[in-house]
Amino acid sequence: MTESFDAIVIGTGPAGESAAGRLHAGGQRVAVVEAELIGGECAYWACIPSKTLLRAPEVHTEAERAQGVSTPELDWADLRDYRDYMVRHLDDTDQVQGYADRGVTVIKGHATFTGPRTITVAGRELSADNIVIATGSEPIIPPIDGLDDVPVWTNREATTLTDIPARALIIGGSAVGVELATFLARFGTQVSIVQSADRILDREDPRVGELVAAQLSEAGVAIHTSRTARQARREGGDTVVTIDDGTQLRVDVIIIGAGRRPRTADLDLQATGITVDERGAIPVDGSCRAGEGLWAVGDVTAVMPFTHVGMYQARVAVDAILGHTHTARYDGIPRVVFGDPEIAAVGITAAAAQAAGHDILTAELDLADSIARPWTYEKQPRGTLGLVADATEQRLLGAYAVAPLASEWIHQAALAIRVGIPLDALRDQVAQFPTYSEAYLAAIEALA
Repeated sequence: MTESFDAIVIGTGPAGESAAGRLHAGGQRVAVVEAELIGGECAYWACIPSKTLLRAPEVHTEAERAQGVSTPELDWADLRDYRDYMVRHLDDTDQVQGYADRGVTVIKGHATFTGPRTITVAGRELSADNIVIATGSEPIIPPIDGLDDVPVWTNREATTLTDIPARALIIGGSAVGVELATFLARFGTQVSIVQSADRILDREDPRVGELVAAQLSEAGVAIHTSRTARQARREGGDTVVTIDDGTQLRVDVIIIGAGRRPRTADLDLQATGITVDERGAIPVDGSCRAGEGLWAVGDVTAVMPFTHVGMYQARVAVDAILGHTHTARYDGIPRVVFGDPEIAAVGITAAAAQAAGHDILTAELDLADSIARPWTYEKQPRGTLGLVADATEQRLLGAYAVAPLASEWIHQAALAIRVGIPLDALRDQVAQFPTYSEAYLAAIEALA
């Protein structure tokens, strides 16, 4: 017998949970389907554990750089215990009960579509007026000969590790690679990164990659750009990895951070009429609609696959379901990598702006040469802010910051880009003294 609901949400990462909560608050009878743990990748194996693990080495480095402070000792056992607390010991019992207490039906298992708005899961058939697909993404495993015969971690094993490895090779120099390299290196691991692109964080401005490579090198990380790993084998107690220039690296574990793909392969989407693209992503319109009564949010859409974007898409989709349709916008959304110091960006790069036909103005600011806050924050202060603006329209197009607390003050540029605040208005804005936000005025005045 088919069980009917107003709405079904498949996948309960941040995007799915946001959708389910908003649908329930809107008076819908909701069922959520989860193949693993309520909370998803972000809560258990990505955002939450990684940022928890990064905080202790960040404080350690801050103390080293702050005047008049003794450097604290890193305590891996204590941090590991707190990480386990933060990921709920990989137990979602309380989350399941919380949904039940609110009257939301929770079904554990893999969902497959049997019709446009009908699924089967755990031996039950469910139907709904609206189904929200929020199944997230999964790591891409590169084709390295012998990889199955050596110790390999994805982000899941890396963020739930029990012991710190002595030597690690990270495949990929994106956000995952940079953050894991920062964490492990600060805990004493000999870290190497093999990156197929010609720079770290290659989707950002080339200057960002240069700055990040310098900070990783300072932490002792060996970086191999424009290189790929070709072969891995066991030799005694070592894993030996050969990269395409013939270099051999001896490590204890290989960590895969070579990107992710939408998790759609097991949904049987052909029953819905949805055709995924070559990445496996579900195409959506401006309201995150994938078909009649079908919606997709989060990484499964491959549209800016960040947690905060997935939660935003959930808001847009649920608003449409509840009769308040509006179009999602993806300009002015920040991108942050929690390196040391932090790396933040928003908008488009100078190259992308030129390719789009903008007459651009650019500026890059060494924060220590321009404002007071870096000197009050740390000895040997560091930090860089870059801006890209349209000379004709006199508005900001992009920004990047590699500096302490950049994740917090990048939002000033994000709002300016999203709203289209004129440069004259930004010049007239008064920032608190002394703060990193003061750098915007100096950078805007330097635009040329």
